[in-house]
Amino acid sequence: MYHGIGYTVHMIGIFDSGIGGLTVVRALRAARPDLSYVYLGDTARAPYGTKSPETIRRYAEDCADFLLSKGAKAVVIACNTASSLASEHLRARHPELPIFEVVGPAVRAALAVSSTKRIGLIGTRATVGSGMYEKMLKAADPSVEVVARHAQLLISLVEEGWADEPETSSVVAKYVAPIREAGVDALILGCTHFPILKPQIAVMMGEGVALIDSAEAVVAEFRATLEKDAALEASLDRSGSASYFVTDPTPAFSKIGSAWIGAPIEVHKAEITS
Repeated sequence: MYHGIGYTVHMIGIFDSGIGGLTVVRALRAARPDLSYVYLGDTARAPYGTKSPETIRRYAEDCADFLLSKGAKAVVIACNTASSLASEHLRARHPELPIFEVVGPAVRAALAVSSTKRIGLIGTRATVGSGMYEKMLKAADPSVEVVARHAQLLISLVEEGWADEPETSSVVAKYVAPIREAGVDALILGCTHFPILKPQIAVMMGEGVALIDSAEAVVAEFRATLEKDAALEASLDRSGSASYFVTDPTPAFSKIGSAWIGAPIEVHKAEITS
């Protein structure tokens, strides 16, 4: 349940369990800087990756309702765990609302670049455990072989601001080594935190392996939708504003978030109870 006064400005709403979804905001703003965005990081209840499917769906309901209260005309689920476990639930609950998620676009991008049909995946425990990526990949092409591993610890390292620390490179290497040895030619970064670690992951995977950034993939499909949906495009505010909300404000969020976005961000507290 959300608390707040509805806005009349039509914005793009983005939510994640924490800070990782800011990589999606960054990609969206780079692609369409003229549009207006409102972001919600559910930091008080993070991480989603260790929660039950029922809890994740309930949290996703709360986040979507909050964004709608702030004038969201479309919602981007910038969380692989919520995308895997709650996207269809939200679409059924809001049938008229354009809802974008990061799993489908990443799957389609991986299939487009893989010639060997051996595709790797790293994500949270819940994302990997849901089997959603494997299900969607094999539905599109039954010959695809998926090599998946959870990389839960990488999320904490990114949120600590340790992306460039040598210890982080060692942890990255430990997670991706079995995937590299399996001979994949594409690796889906199945968590929106992971694009921050792209340089380290690329080094550890070696040449010839395409890294599929779910943030870039969903932005590409978002832009394509706006090109086809003139009514949605026309309804969106063009002030280029961005608002950032979290359920548990911390100095670390503002500091790391500002670094990721490339400019200082003002973070507001979102009152959500469930």
